[in-house]
Amino acid sequence: MFFRTLRAEGMKLRHSPVWLAFFILPVLPAVMGTFNYLQNIGILKEQWYDLWSQHALFTSYFFLPSIIGVYCAYLCRLEHINHNWNTVMTAPVPVLHIYLSKLFAASVMVLLTQIWIGVMFVISGKLIGLHGQVPSELLAWLLYGGVGGIVICALQLCISLVIRSFAVPVGIALIGGVTGLAALAKGYGALYPYSLLSVGMRANRPQEPMQCSMEQFILVSSFYLIACIIFAAVWLKKRDVVTG
Repeated sequence: MFFRTLRAEGMKLRHSPVWLAFFILPVLPAVMGTFNYLQNIGILKEQWYDLWSQHALFTSYFFLPSIIGVYCAYLCRLEHINHNWNTVMTAPVPVLHIYLSKLFAASVMVLLTQIWIGVMFVISGKLIGLHGQVPSELLAWLLYGGVGGIVICALQLCISLVIRSFAVPVGIALIGGVTGLAALAKGYGALYPYSLLSVGMRANRPQEPMQCSMEQFILVSSFYLIACIIFAAVWLKKRDVVTG
């Protein structure tokens, strides 16, 4: 039954406009980060590492949270219109499968976005003539950033389940990314869900270890994922077939 709901979410995404956001929006932080790197090339001496920090700062605090907000809002949009929740909630499908299928679909989109971000990083470095090998840590930056992105997916899906608007959850995601910067500056980055993306991507100091232990990062991420799953299951059961 879960695979049927997952297939339905895949059908939504197959010909959806979110692919425009997928391809276009990650290009913007790559261009902005590369431009910022070139403007400060006199003080940025670590080449690939400094370029990554410029890319990751724009990506993790502004663009990627917004992209995730778009993914999640779109996955809930069809249910919010034309009273489609009535159809969904009366189908012989466990409510938890509805949320988990959306979370899985959004998570796949985030991981694909991370790959695209990595490709844009390598292309940018080659275009501006950086020397040396691409950092071997790139895969880890993208992977742990993907975990942080999945946490944001779980939270944004809960927000999109509750709020029927498309634009409002996207705006909340953008605000979350910006406040993530403040949380990181105050030393709470490893505890704030929207900061986990930048913590995992090593946005501030890519040459140094993660700002928390790997165990803490996984534990906090798991906590938010479980909390969001429980909230979604309780909310969907409470809402039943009520649609406003």
